[in-house]
Amino acid sequence: MIPMISASQSSCFFALAIAFALAATPAHAEIRLPKIFGSHMVLQQGKPVQLWGWANPGETATAQIGGAKQSTVANYKGEWKLSLPAMKAGGPHVLKVVGSNEILLEDVMIGEVWLCSGQSNMEMGLKKLHIGPQEIAAANHPGLRLMPVKNRWTSRPQDDIEGTWKVCNSQTVSEGGSEGESDGFSATAYFFGREIHQALGVTVGLIEPDWGGTKIESWTPPEGFAAVPALKEESDRVQIANPKSEGYQQRLQQAVAQLDQWHQTARSAMLTGQPTPPAPNLPDELRGPQDLQQATALYNGMIHPLAPFAIRGTIWYQGESNMGDGMRYADRMKALVSGWRKVWNQGDFPFYFVQIAPYNYPNYTPETEPEIWEAQSAAAREISNSGMAVVNDAGDLNDIHPQDKITVGKRLALLALAKTYGKNDLAFSGPVFKSLKAEGAQLRVQFDHTDGGLVTRDGKAPDWFEIIDSEEGGFVKAEARISGDSVVISSPEVKRPHAVRFAWNQTATPNLMNGKGLPAGAFRTAVASEQDWLRSRVPEAKDYSLVYDLDLTRLGASIHYDTDKHEEIREPFDRIAYSLELQDKNLRTRYLFVSMDAFTADLSKIGVPTIASGATFQQNVSNLNVVSNVMGIVNGNGLGSGNIEFWPNNYRQANSANVPGATAERYDGGDQPIEGPDGYGSMQVHHQGSGQTLFAINHWRDGINADVGIGNQSTGEPDWTFAKNASSYRAMRIWVFVRTRR
Repeated sequence: MIPMISASQSSCFFALAIAFALAATPAHAEIRLPKIFGSHMVLQQGKPVQLWGWANPGETATAQIGGAKQSTVANYKGEWKLSLPAMKAGGPHVLKVVGSNEILLEDVMIGEVWLCSGQSNMEMGLKKLHIGPQEIAAANHPGLRLMPVKNRWTSRPQDDIEGTWKVCNSQTVSEGGSEGESDGFSATAYFFGREIHQALGVTVGLIEPDWGGTKIESWTPPEGFAAVPALKEESDRVQIANPKSEGYQQRLQQAVAQLDQWHQTARSAMLTGQPTPPAPNLPDELRGPQDLQQATALYNGMIHPLAPFAIRGTIWYQGESNMGDGMRYADRMKALVSGWRKVWNQGDFPFYFVQIAPYNYPNYTPETEPEIWEAQSAAAREISNSGMAVVNDAGDLNDIHPQDKITVGKRLALLALAKTYGKNDLAFSGPVFKSLKAEGAQLRVQFDHTDGGLVTRDGKAPDWFEIIDSEEGGFVKAEARISGDSVVISSPEVKRPHAVRFAWNQTATPNLMNGKGLPAGAFRTAVASEQDWLRSRVPEAKDYSLVYDLDLTRLGASIHYDTDKHEEIREPFDRIAYSLELQDKNLRTRYLFVSMDAFTADLSKIGVPTIASGATFQQNVSNLNVVSNVMGIVNGNGLGSGNIEFWPNNYRQANSANVPGATAERYDGGDQPIEGPDGYGSMQVHHQGSGQTLFAINHWRDGINADVGIGNQSTGEPDWTFAKNASSYRAMRIWVFVRTRR
């Protein structure tokens, strides 16, 4: 009897048969180039020409342009790569590549090459503009070359794209566009490139990989996630899908073992006539991205095939699809830029981007978009060789795709001309916040990049400034007046001004600009007087040494300290202290300092009690010293006994330790950890005498949904369990200190 096989088994055997047949077929291929190389292309001046392609294994490939010529031999996979010397701007040239066949690429120019990427506002083509017909009719610029990249996402990095270099004219600028449509070439990229070409007088090449509605994670390579500690969870997910990673190999071994076991079971079932159980599938985590929006999906399909084609830099217009990320978007931008720079291996090339335009988002609070603006501003400050174009005067509150792409393109070009091409006489930025100072009942906001002095677009007083009292009430509209390079703000409703925010609403189109007509972008900040509270209000702090410093806005399953000195401190210590700062959305800072007699001699166990730290403490601590500005917290020295609840476990309301003042009816200072350390997690310090939670950091693995608080929570559980409130703070930080023994 011949055993019957299932359809799935049959397809598997069929695939194997095809694979063996292909392997047995002698390899033969003509020499070939990826499609990023073509006639009419632009090669970056002043940089070596990186050239690569495919041929028969062992075949010699020879490339020649101008007087430069170089040869190499294809490896066993049929891959080859070579480099030709850098060239000066000019052309046209012919690039010839010779192997078993000959490739001639004609009308090749040497000039400036820019990668133009992002989501729909970068993708939006000239044909979608009201002024599109006029612009298209005039778009005859042979010194501008266009390379639209066809939309494609993949689970694995690809080695080629679909696209063709074209000389810019009325026809070619109308071609291409989003999938299934023909909107024309990117309007933002076109206006940017036109400005650069006209200013420099050299040919400009624009490579356009973009896709509407996409998240930044999808465009980011694995190297980018790995470079940003705050994105470790995402990096781990990306790395385990990398066939070259150790994690992938280990997980694959487990999957293969399961498949081997299934083979044995299936053979036995065939012999006994029993039903065969379903075969195990390849684990999802090994498959790579399975959706357009998942990390690396667009990088794999549209960016990886382009590197290392030499470029001058990148322009980027994206962020709308990451609404709600808040400051985490700054981390994501760092990952994108770091990753692209690594895979190109051409140094820290320029990265200029657009601060997304105001828009009346129906499904978000008015403050959600300003939080993205804040993250973009932080990225512009913290990413080397970058810059941000503010366009809050060129938006449309009723259209997420504003029509004015000329302004966007020109402002990106100003950044490039001034910062990359050294046009020092150009203003490239609007007013940027510099400092805030309290002057009695008013605040003075000083700006950089005023370029001839602050003015307003409509000649009226500056608008969209808000101010808040240090103790009571919320933000209120401020009266503002220009004073040199500053704006002085006040309100009759605010007696003790503490903080300011500007353009902090998704519909904000402020009128403040500099003397060159460039607008100021959104920001918020507080007076710095409280930033040194530890030194001024906690005298004993001078005797302590810092062990850990942690930004709690970047909590996650893995804890990455901003400062970690636990292996550097060798002296014995007799006291441990914790200092916590929480700044709410009204920019008011609440702080707490608590010190106690040392409860362990192991510095690795006094930070966040993760599984890796091995820290588990439920015990009394003595001689509490407490300083806090939170209402209700008992301040003082030698306050008697307290207790700590440090563990990575789940826990219950049992009070099995009989902690004074605690109950078994709620989560407080008397909870009981449950067996098995991989759980909710608690880092809590309590003062038994007052029945208070001094501070709590729970469920840190949940990031922005962690529980963080000072004092007893007013509603819900006193120790903040299940509060899920970390996202309610603008800033959160904890410092851990020890006092070396005297």
